[in-house]
Amino acid sequence: MTLEKNLKERIKELTCLYEVSSIIVNNDFRELDKTLYSIALSLRKSLQYSKYATVEIISEPYHLISSTISKKTVLIENNINVFNDPKGFIKIHYPADKFTVNDFLTEEKKLLENVAINVGDLLERVSIRENEAILKRKMEHADRLSILGEITAGIAHELNTPLANILGFAELLKSKEPENTQTGQDLDKIINSAIFSREVVKKLMFFACEMPQNLGHTDIVPVINDAVNLLDPTFKKNEVKYKVNLPKGEVLLKADTIQLTQVIFNLVLNAIYFSPKNGLIKISLEETKKKIILKIADEGPGIPAENVQKIFQPFFTTKAVGDGSGLGLSVVHGIIRSHRGTIDYLPNNPTGAIFIITFPKQ
Repeated sequence: MTLEKNLKERIKELTCLYEVSSIIVNNDFRELDKTLYSIALSLRKSLQYSKYATVEIISEPYHLISSTISKKTVLIENNINVFNDPKGFIKIHYPADKFTVNDFLTEEKKLLENVAINVGDLLERVSIRENEAILKRKMEHADRLSILGEITAGIAHELNTPLANILGFAELLKSKEPENTQTGQDLDKIINSAIFSREVVKKLMFFACEMPQNLGHTDIVPVINDAVNLLDPTFKKNEVKYKVNLPKGEVLLKADTIQLTQVIFNLVLNAIYFSPKNGLIKISLEETKKKIILKIADEGPGIPAENVQKIFQPFFTTKAVGDGSGLGLSVVHGIIRSHRGTIDYLPNNPTGAIFIITFPKQ
């Protein structure tokens, strides 16, 4: 290669690095595919035989190609590393019927390596930005739930006394009323409604973490097994299958056994309600050095994205009218929070919901 041609190649490579840096600086994080495509075009333009070259960038979920790839090619490639882990690659192809791998310049291999580093840096920034956005949404959601908890606790306390009075006086009147009178039947309706309302208040207090707890170090493996066994008739009635995967040894957690059972009941009953016939519900428990993780997954319709932020709020429900009060998941959230744990939702694949409960080990 002549000195003049060599100089032109170096200028093209430096121009490419400058263009790639400019593309990344002006990147719109919402249109990352366009950014990667622009980088592919810039890299292709800098090559000695750019007319025949194809640049391919793959990093899940993106797959960008600067031009049509020949059926048989010779190529050079470089990994795209994100936080020191390979998360894709960049390849430069030439048609195998016109070129050999020796037609790639040493400087082009070095250029490819530099561009891959720049793309990796870009993807790291995108990942950090996405994680910050997720964390911000979680914090905002937690703040809203905390405010709801305070309001709910106040409402529950205010309702407790009048409900107790209504129930007490109604039962007193009922005790003085002869059997099988219209007045007695009306009093039964008042008593039943007061009992139902008292249960709603109790659930609201669970959500607000206002219920007394009996915490003790408990092996939660039999707690989960017992809860699932009690629900076996419900599984059969709804023609839903289940699979339980629990450790063979003890898994100790400082917990209120009754409240933990209520969490399992609520989540599994929800899963059964939304499961199709012959659907499978998976219940698994995992223990690490610092955490205990309980997962309950179903194959139902899952939760629409617009509702995910609302599912732990009191009185929010997607069940048919009369099938739910909208307090089940809010009670679960309150109990888990009072155990210093967290509960998260993930969509199942290909369809369904996964609830992940994480407890810190005491």
